Amino acid sequence: MKTEIPETFHAWVVREASDGSFSRKLESCRMHDLPEGDVLIRVEYSSVNYKDVLSMSGNKGVTRQYPHTPGIDAAGVVVESKTSAFSSGTGVAVTGYDLGMNTHGGLGQFIRVPADWVVPLPAGLTARDAMVFGTAGFTAALSVRALRHGGATPEQGDVLVTGASGGVGCLAVFLLAKSGFRVVASSGKAEAHDMLSALGAAEIVARDAVLADRKRPLLKTRWAHVIDTVGGDFLESALRATAPNGVVTSCGMVASAELNTNVFPFILRGICLQGIDSATTRMTRRLETWEHLAAAASSDALAHLVTEVTLDEIETVIQSMGEGKSIGRTLVRIP
Repeated sequence: MKTEIPETFHAWVVREASDGSFSRKLESCRMHDLPEGDVLIRVEYSSVNYKDVLSMSGNKGVTRQYPHTPGIDAAGVVVESKTSAFSSGTGVAVTGYDLGMNTHGGLGQFIRVPADWVVPLPAGLTARDAMVFGTAGFTAALSVRALRHGGATPEQGDVLVTGASGGVGCLAVFLLAKSGFRVVASSGKAEAHDMLSALGAAEIVARDAVLADRKRPLLKTRWAHVIDTVGGDFLESALRATAPNGVVTSCGMVASAELNTNVFPFILRGICLQGIDSATTRMTRRLETWEHLAAAASSDALAHLVTEVTLDEIETVIQSMGEGKSIGRTLVRIP
């Protein structure tokens, strides 16, 4: 049965004033103001990510033009499609590409996007399940995949996860532990320790424990492999303490976008530094990765990392995340 399409819907809108300041609020938007696209989706769940905080705050490095609706994650059902690939009522998810950056995003009741951005939800995976993972879980899964393809096995030793209390970090801890790896989780938030232990972390260390004397070009090996989510000095220190032939993945820059290092980890220990870009992952790998995430979605451990809010409760979340106080994943239920 065809879903009735309303003329208006609710979404968060960020506006830029003439003096360069920015404001944001939940507004009534017109359906015909959505961008052109192949698939119209009624959003049931979204999530809040650090990139959404930047867009909400008027960061022109993320969103070039305003007014704008952020939200790099969305899951729901198709209500209208110009392509036979999707029919009305199909459960789908959209993460990555330009969603929520310069294209109307998931922090609203509807999105309209190109068909090649849309992933049909694997059997048994609900919209809520999909957003427990979202871009963060998808990135974590790609990071674990990179370790595996680089030859990582649980028998080789510990895997360090930096920024472990954040969305990508905590889900990386979960996926690694589920795959049999012994995980060392680095976090500066004592309130996140119980969550990380429940997700499978065997050891939790303070952020400063990862940082090391920069005068030494190499350090005593401490971990076999690393999933780094923060960048900067943490990535640089982790590289120098990784065991020979280890794989180190990099997917974030909340600490810094700069990487000041030397070649010794690469030419004396054979370390592989693998970048992770989840936004432009080709569809074949995207579908494969979502199937793997669907297989992990039934774990009771995931309940420990989720906070759920409604669309009109986002402001507090944005402020908390902007101040670095949030842990785990925040889902947005959109009625």
